[in-house]
This record gives sequence, C-alpha cells and structure tokens, in this order.
Amino acid sequence: MKKKYVLDTNVLLHDPMSIYNFEDNEIIIPAVVVEEIDDKKRYQDEVGRNARLVARILDDVRKKGKLNEGVDLGNGGTLKIELNHISMDEIRQHFVDVTNDNRILAVALNIHLEEKKKENPMPTVLVSKDIIMRVKANSLGIASEDYLSDKIVNYDELYTGFISVDVHPSLIDSFYIEKYLKKDDIEQLREVKDLYPNEYVIFKDMFGSNKSAVSRYNKASDTFEHLYSPETVWDVAPRNVQQKMAIDLLLRDDISIVTMTGKAGTGKTLLALACGLLKTQDEKKFNKLLIARPIVPMGNDIGYLPGDKDEKLKPWIKPIYDNFEYLFRGRKSNTNIEDIIAGIKNIEIEALTYIRGRSIPKQFIIIDEAQNLTRHEIKTIISRVGEESKIVLIGDPDQIDNPYLDATSNGITQVVDKFKEFEISGHVTLIKGERSKIAELAAKVL
Repeated sequence: MKKKYVLDTNVLLHDPMSIYNFEDNEIIIPAVVVEEIDDKKRYQDEVGRNARLVARILDDVRKKGKLNEGVDLGNGGTLKIELNHISMDEIRQHFVDVTNDNRILAVALNIHLEEKKKENPMPTVLVSKDIIMRVKANSLGIASEDYLSDKIVNYDELYTGFISVDVHPSLIDSFYIEKYLKKDDIEQLREVKDLYPNEYVIFKDMFGSNKSAVSRYNKASDTFEHLYSPETVWDVAPRNVQQKMAIDLLLRDDISIVTMTGKAGTGKTLLALACGLLKTQDEKKFNKLLIARPIVPMGNDIGYLPGDKDEKLKPWIKPIYDNFEYLFRGRKSNTNIEDIIAGIKNIEIEALTYIRGRSIPKQFIIIDEAQNLTRHEIKTIISRVGEESKIVLIGDPDQIDNPYLDATSNGITQVVDKFKEFEISGHVTLIKGERSKIAELAAKVL
C-alpha cells in the first residue's frame, strides 16, 4: 500500500537526496520546511551546503511540473510542496505555540485526518530525525519514523574486525612454525565465505589450554598470516590482543584507511598518535602528521570564542595534547607540550572546519571523535585524502553529541560497514579499557 510521507526539515538537511529513497510513495514537503531550508542556505558549514543542494534538487524537480500539484520523481513516487492543510486549529488543542515544528505537525495531522475520511485512506507518516517531533506526532495519532536509509541494519552485529575460532593445538603450533596457515587447513573455516580482507582471527585451543595465536586474513592468498606488532611503539606497549591488531593496521603501508572504535579509555587515540609519530618522525614514510577533530557540535562557528584561531581551538584539542604529553614524556626536557608541538614543523592539529577544500598528499591523517560526523561529512573528509596518504578514523559510537546521529547512522559506523570488503582498509573494535580501573568501571556501568 502506498503511503504519504511528510518530511521534516532535518531529514532534507541530513540527506539532500532523501526524496529519492521512499520508492513509489508520495513525498510531501510542507511549505514551512522550504522556508527553513531557505533560512539555512547561507550557512558556511555542512548544514548550509546541504541546504543549497536541497534547493538545487527542488529546482530540478520543479522543471518537470508544478510542485504544488505533485511531480513524478521517476521511480514511481511523487514529490509535492504542500501549500494547503496549514490550519493550526486541530493541533492548537494540544500544542499551543505556533512554532515551525508545530506547523509541520499541523500539516501532517490535517492530511492524516483528511485521509481517514476517504474510503481507501493512504497512511500518513511523518519522517523526522528529531525524537521529540516523532513523540509529538505519535501522541496526535500520526505514524512517525526516523529516516533510516543511511543506517546499518543492526548495530549489535556491526563488524568488529576479528573473530575467535577453537582449533586443534597442532594447528597453532604449525602457525608459529610455518608463519602462516591456509584457510583450507582449518576445518572450522573451510566453509566460511564471509571472511573479510584484513580480518583478524584468534585461534584458541579447542581443549581449553592457554595456547592461542592471533592472525590476519590475507584474502588474496586465502591464508592467515602473522601480525606486524612490535613490542613498543614510541614507548607504548600493546596491553591486549585488540591493541596488537590496531598497531598492525596502523603500521602497515598497504592499508590506506583504518577505523578504530571502542569505549572511552581503550587507547584508540594514543595508539594512533604513537604510530603516526613513528611513521612521520622516525621512518619518514609520511611528510606530515595531521590530527583533526570536529568542533562539537559539528559545523558550529568557533568565532564566538575569545582569542585567535589557536586559542579558540584549545578547548577542543586539549585531549590531543594530553596524549602527546604522555608520548613525549622522557623524550623532551621541555615540559610545555605546546612548545614541543610548535617546534616540530610536520605535526599539525586542526579543527575539521579548516580541512574542507584541501588536498592532503603523503600525510598520516588522524580524525578523532569521528562518531560525531555524518556520512556526508565523512565522505567529504576521505575524499580530501591525496596520494600516498593514510587516514585513521577514531570514535566511540556510544558517545555521540550530534543530536541527529545515533550508533547506526554516524559516519564512522558507516565507514566500518561499507569499507570492510576492501583490501586497502581495516578495522578493529577495541574492547578492554586500559586508561585506569575507574575509567573502565565507569564505561561499563554508567
């Protein structure tokens, strides 16, 4: 059965192409939504960019017919700018204030009530990224949904980057002696077809002893190989098996994009910085170490903070300096970490606001707090990566500050899900907190 989908402004600003993702149904955009899009088109951030793109898309659709009557989208669906059904009489009984949200709700409610009077009514559904908007719609008897086309199916089943397999101990011995194992030699994996490139496999003794081995799957040769994981990287030693996997990904030159997720205190940023310093300062593999993190919430202008650009950035990049201070302890007599970083010309710390539009060749790039980025923002950033560069995306999908993102729709989750099949990428989910016992406890119970 066809449905009428009433779109909230935040859906279009989140995904300007969303009108093409509702199959053969009727898409309704209230006039107030067009007004809100117009108000935001002057913004010099991701919201403004998306608002301008929405305007161009609507202009293209407009050329095919009258938007107030409905225009065919070419996929069986239609798009209509709703100029009627704007009366606030019905909704004012429940929500008195004449806000833009309530005006959108009024359109959805009036269409819903009109459809109920018909012999074969079409279901009316309000689509919004705003949870409260959906709650208000449901309280009025209107069906409401989140915009789901950019979400992975199930966050609990998100690719972790590793699996554990119980094998005969003789296979573990063979792995250490021969330095590899063929997939066909492992009966438990012989029929498994969904192993991904650079996926890690932990072999455990099927009889319960402590004997084990950690391997990396080479899809090209269909074999399991040893990890490249030195005892220490810039005096940082891996404390658990997932950290060993992370170091392997970070130090390998054949992997251009690395994603690391995990709760607070698992060592994501510290490991990335340590490996970045090794690659840029010691091995000279990359010309520069570039570290960036979003201004939270993403896209807000930092011009309202006092001082010059560097002073404005300090509150946002202080966690980076904390990690650098740990890494440089004992290496530099100067205790002022800001002076140390300023003296090393090939280390750059930026806000993501200043990365757009750049081309970044032969650099080791670390994007911290990537869970606060949308899929489109992540795409914009990755598309900036130049030749011979490596990009590392770090984030905790359970700690999101962006009001319109969740664990299934944020940028880093999307990259983990979409890039897992490619040999130039690798992912690992860090599990165990190593910052402190109290940090580990807080991450678990709070």
